[in-house]
Amino acid sequence: MGQQLFGYRRENGRVGIRNHVIILPVDDISNAACEAVAKQVQGTMALPHAYGRLQYGPDLDLHFRTMIGTGSNPNVAAVIVIGIEENWSKKIADGIAETGKPVSYFSIEGNGDLETIRAASWKAKEYVQWATELQREPIELKDLIVSIKCGESDTTTGLGSCPTVSQAVDRLVDAGATVFFGETSELTGGEHLIKNRMATPEMEDKFMAIYNDYVGEIESKGVDLLGSQPTQGNIAGGLSTIEEKALGNIAKTGTKQVIGVLEPAEKPTNGEGLYFMDTSSAAAECITLMAAGGAVLHLFPTGQGNIIGNPIEPVVKITANPITAGTMSEHIDVDVQGLLSRQISIEEAGDQLMEMIARTVNGRLTSAEALGHKEFVMTKLYRSA
Repeated sequence: MGQQLFGYRRENGRVGIRNHVIILPVDDISNAACEAVAKQVQGTMALPHAYGRLQYGPDLDLHFRTMIGTGSNPNVAAVIVIGIEENWSKKIADGIAETGKPVSYFSIEGNGDLETIRAASWKAKEYVQWATELQREPIELKDLIVSIKCGESDTTTGLGSCPTVSQAVDRLVDAGATVFFGETSELTGGEHLIKNRMATPEMEDKFMAIYNDYVGEIESKGVDLLGSQPTQGNIAGGLSTIEEKALGNIAKTGTKQVIGVLEPAEKPTNGEGLYFMDTSSAAAECITLMAAGGAVLHLFPTGQGNIIGNPIEPVVKITANPITAGTMSEHIDVDVQGLLSRQISIEEAGDQLMEMIARTVNGRLTSAEALGHKEFVMTKLYRSA
């Protein structure tokens, strides 16, 4: 990677590569007000979602952690929080405010939509004009938090695009960056390989407890992972077992020691390096949780083609499948099909991905961004009270 990197250094020292002003609904019934503000004030972005009412216990904790983490992400310059009730809106805004970035909250109860939209729009306009004057400054790879997840996998994923991401993961960690991986259930059959890379026995125990709980919950419903994992698309792509899929999945995590085990949407606590985060294997949920943990760039290897994006974390797509590279080229950022025809080496594929990382950091829109993919999907643990 030869080019200088530039990013936005936030008030708490974290570095972002985008400069969003977001309108964040606390709950599902505040979506309309948030979308109205975003429509009224250009340069803002609403993040509608389906939850936030009558949640409890760990499910409610995860909701707050995801909301606060999303607003705290370094790719976000400023935040407007809108909720039906004042106390929950304030709780989320106060959590975001700990980063030092501008944040304001509004509640609809006692005011109504129209007055809330009016007041929030004035503040959003102020934030947009402030944010658009912020300037990028020189940064280094070590300033970045990067996440990884694969999707629509096939045989070319484990043979090509995942090993390419592995190259980037090792180089990023060597440079002092932080990397998240997850997809808990899709480690099945290879979970021991991840366990053996944990930095301490305590981390081994924590990881295995998380893994066993996740898989145990699935099996407690009378479900065999072979019924849904691999998916029908995976099977059509040549993956016959969950173990086969897991080994391809693990191939993208690199070779470095894992220095931390994170809850969903949890921020890293042990310094820079490689972390496991407990997440669903569903792409939109996984990336939403990782962005809430602070990731500013996502690397997404795909075999048969996945179109996922995220509103605040750019998603870089990598494929080694020549059919996908041809039929879904508008979704692919890095084409490494030359690996399978032996026209390029794995090191050269890694060079291509690192170059795309630099271009994306410096402002190039990913394919998902250019096509308007802004999938923001909350993870919900229980049914509502």
